[in-house]
Amino acid sequence: MQKPMSCIDGVLLRSSKPLPNARKSLEHLQKRRIPFILLTNGGGKSEEERVKQVSQLLDIPLNISMFVQSHTPFQQLVDGKFGGSDYQKLKTKTVLVVGGEGARCRQVAKGYGFERVITPGDIITAYPHLMPFADPERYKMHSQSVDRPLSARHLSPHSAREDLLKIDAILVFNDPRDWVLDIQLIVDLLLSQSGYLGSLSPKNGDSSLPNKGYQQDGQPPIYFSNPDLFWAAEYHLPRFGQGAFREALEGVWNAITGGERAGVTLNKTMIGKPFQKTFDFAEQRLLAHREELHGTVQQLHDVYMIGDNPESDILGANRYRSPRNVRWHSILVRTGVYESGEPRVKPTAIVHDVWEATQSALRQSSEQVLL
Repeated sequence: MQKPMSCIDGVLLRSSKPLPNARKSLEHLQKRRIPFILLTNGGGKSEEERVKQVSQLLDIPLNISMFVQSHTPFQQLVDGKFGGSDYQKLKTKTVLVVGGEGARCRQVAKGYGFERVITPGDIITAYPHLMPFADPERYKMHSQSVDRPLSARHLSPHSAREDLLKIDAILVFNDPRDWVLDIQLIVDLLLSQSGYLGSLSPKNGDSSLPNKGYQQDGQPPIYFSNPDLFWAAEYHLPRFGQGAFREALEGVWNAITGGERAGVTLNKTMIGKPFQKTFDFAEQRLLAHREELHGTVQQLHDVYMIGDNPESDILGANRYRSPRNVRWHSILVRTGVYESGEPRVKPTAIVHDVWEATQSALRQSSEQVLL
């Protein structure tokens, strides 16, 4: 049994405009009751909102069970299970949610079950001196009050450090809009003592410790949801994605710590395409959707990943190793990031668009799945 998979930007849509044959392709799969899901490195809004938007743009019914955004797997962190591994349970912890427009990502995080969500806008509104070049006024509409002091200067004489604001994890949900503020705040936390804003760990730079003492003092772990350096927007050339923000942050981190030449790395967790955790999450979603359509059926053997980005879609499908012994195949289309030439990461096939991709997959199987 085989199935296709498709991302959205560059395969079905380009800057919120349907690509030719996008609706035709999905409609064809639905009529044949071929299970598929949409796997995207995009995000910044709830799955409900995104599904509604894509359904309207393509004029075709879709539902949440068919949809995985870059940050959808973050919901597993609420209960401390992430990609089959045990992580810190973050349900009642304070998480800093970075990126996206206004308060949208806060709302998404709350919808996932995170109970204490802070944004950079909340912090800069309460403490404008944290970043002199930021404009607190632009955040007031979407900010919420910070319920704990930021530094010891704001504590009463009988208060303890535990009464200060402590960040337990940093979740980069979507492309940040204010890189200066977000990089400053994240670096402050990565250099802090136990995630207390305004503190500085005495272990930083200690050569007797692993990683020269950096991130060895209870600093919050940092998670990135999308590694893409570029994405296909309305402009004719690819535009910077969340991966560009991460590269900028790591550049600042390396300048401060000495980076690899000093034996220091930035400890981080990456998800999104092409990473294993995201493809495993997607495969589970695909199997669940398949069961919704057909009930308990025989073993799934093959999945076809249809994508426009060799460095995320194709690389991810090529190197993913399914714990369920499912074979993944990659099909590259020319309607997004990739347009022509020899891609560095070679797919199973290169075709013009999503219609040719689905037909190529269907020729090899009587039942496919599009991701």
